[in-house]
Amino acid sequence: MTVSPADQAPTANDIVRKESDRVIVFDTTMRDGEQSPGASMSLDEKLELAKILEEMRVDVIEAGFPIASNGDFEAVRKISEIVTESTICGLARAGMVDIERAAEAIRPAKRGRIHTFLSTSPSHRDHILRASQEDILEMITKSVTHARNLCGDVEWSAQDATRTEQDFLRRCVDAAIKAGAGTVNLPDTVGYSYPSEYADIFRDILENVDGADRIILSTHCHNDLGLAVANSLAGVQGGARQIEVAMNGIGERAGNAALEEVVMALKVRGDRLPYFTNIETQHITRASRYTSAITGFPVQFNKAIVGKNAFAHESGIHQDGMLKDRGTYEIMSPETVGQGASNLVMGKHAGRAGFREKLKELGYELGQNALNEAFQRFKDLADKKKHVFDDDIIALVDDALASGADRIQVKHLRVVAGTEGPQQAELTVTVDGVEKSGAATGDGPVDAVFNAIHEVVPHTAILRLFQVHAVTEGTDAQAQVSVRLEEDGRIATGQAADTDTLTASAKAYINALNNLLVRKEKSAPDAIASGF
Repeated sequence: MTVSPADQAPTANDIVRKESDRVIVFDTTMRDGEQSPGASMSLDEKLELAKILEEMRVDVIEAGFPIASNGDFEAVRKISEIVTESTICGLARAGMVDIERAAEAIRPAKRGRIHTFLSTSPSHRDHILRASQEDILEMITKSVTHARNLCGDVEWSAQDATRTEQDFLRRCVDAAIKAGAGTVNLPDTVGYSYPSEYADIFRDILENVDGADRIILSTHCHNDLGLAVANSLAGVQGGARQIEVAMNGIGERAGNAALEEVVMALKVRGDRLPYFTNIETQHITRASRYTSAITGFPVQFNKAIVGKNAFAHESGIHQDGMLKDRGTYEIMSPETVGQGASNLVMGKHAGRAGFREKLKELGYELGQNALNEAFQRFKDLADKKKHVFDDDIIALVDDALASGADRIQVKHLRVVAGTEGPQQAELTVTVDGVEKSGAATGDGPVDAVFNAIHEVVPHTAILRLFQVHAVTEGTDAQAQVSVRLEEDGRIATGQAADTDTLTASAKAYINALNNLLVRKEKSAPDAIASGF
């Protein structure tokens, strides 16, 4: 049988890989990723995600923007306390107060980093900062120097680097290096660049800026033209040795370069990309699914690496080839990224020990209380479903993790539906532990449910998206519902799963409302803080 490239045994060249060929993985899911319209993460969710990223051996975790809100500050500080292997990074604008706030947030970290940034392009200089080139150079020197006096590990980013005059970009990088930056990031802030051009920017800096070869150069690519991953890989070929990425590619506008795609491209195509990361790729799917659950952003079925169809084969020709040799149509095995087929695994007679082992197999390590709650949810599900699949267990555990800290929770729902309307819904929820009940009618059962929620939890949010899909096959499959709400320019997304579609709908809507509450507590200080 032919072995997929990603699964081959290490060669002599692999064993003697040079440290200069190692690519540092910088994850910004909790910072730039959370800036996606509708994506919010609670403190508990961020802490859990940080543990998963650390287990995956992510080198740098950008945990938040400490000056943005007390919630962001607390998240960065708490993550700094619990993560010991990864470097914890806090973002800061060029102002002294921003930098000091970031330094305070990362103070408990075993390995901390201050990441400060400033716009450099003509567009941003003229229209946002209203500053001259000399003003920019002075601000770079002052901000990086101040950060370096507070923290030994400082990264500086040239916001909108790819639309900056090359000669001025060289001067900016030179100023940052002389002020003490150990990492310099050249982001494609608006997803404007293309691979050969982006690679040339790094080559030019390495060739023409004194000391550039003694620091780490970094990529940070947005996906506005669908080129974020390609540009990131080209940047590495041009000399960058850090890539800034996010799980599932979430982020501002069209998103960031996807961690899973960049990492697996380096792993699978080592023949043409002779670089490596320290990522333990078997944790990728787990991280992807958890990110999807807590942000409420479903992963598209045909998403590379982590999508449900990424390793599915429908065509008869493909299936025939797979039966003869998996290497005919798979360049990596699903196990490499922690993804496997949905198998019939457990029934209602399964015990707690067996359930715990199944969770470990799926990548979950739950505390005793969380395990007990998940086991009870599993038993309830097994009573409703004849067959329980891996994806069912993943959905119910992720649903519990994503909603466990919600201020508003669904306690009881009763719906009357049928051909004769209007349909009716009776609902009881708890708000900060206090029960509230209400009833409403609607044009269909889902409308009635959402009207009942509005009756119990008054709000002005507008429903922008309602989407349902089945977690597994069969008429008894769990429904996974996604809801997107918008209120006063803020967008929040919620997700939930249940064998009852209406219950899942109610929980998803309530989850979106909870996320909207979180977003109200978080606001970027101003427009220039919106990402790279």
